Amino acid sequence: MLFIFKIKHFKNLVCLLLFLILSNCKFKEPIKGHGINFLENRSQSISINKTNKNDVIKILGNPHTTSIDDENLWFYFDRKVSTGSIINFGNVNLLENNVLVVRFDKYGVVINKEFYDKEDMKKISYSEMKTENPVTKQSFVSSFLQSVRQKMYGKRKF
Repeated sequence: MLFIFKIKHFKNLVCLLLFLILSNCKFKEPIKGHGINFLENRSQSISINKTNKNDVIKILGNPHTTSIDDENLWFYFDRKVSTGSIINFGNVNLLENNVLVVRFDKYGVVINKEFYDKEDMKKISYSEMKTENPVTKQSFVSSFLQSVRQKMYGKRKF
């Protein structure tokens, strides 16, 4: 194959291939973040029994979510993921998963703050119970007709 190309064309070809290979290299992996950056550092500036709701909003911003039954329980999130390498095409690596829970008293002063990181999340046990949805539950007549339809189409030969 070398005899087909002249020396100067071969050098250009090598330079072009080298350029294409090096242009696809990445020095820093792309990180996608969701939530508040540096949540752990910012949470350290919140002091218990001194900081109030307005101070927390100045430091962290509005909460991502509040408790359903308690307006004085605020949640803040910080999540960073990175796409996998070419070998693990399409896989997502979880780099950080931080949650800050801030509880206020009835006057709006911080009485408790809890910080959970990725390792703490692994220790939390979740309920195995499942909730049934009565809205999507079929009536007796529709479930009976569906079973008859399945039997009817099941005996069909194609």
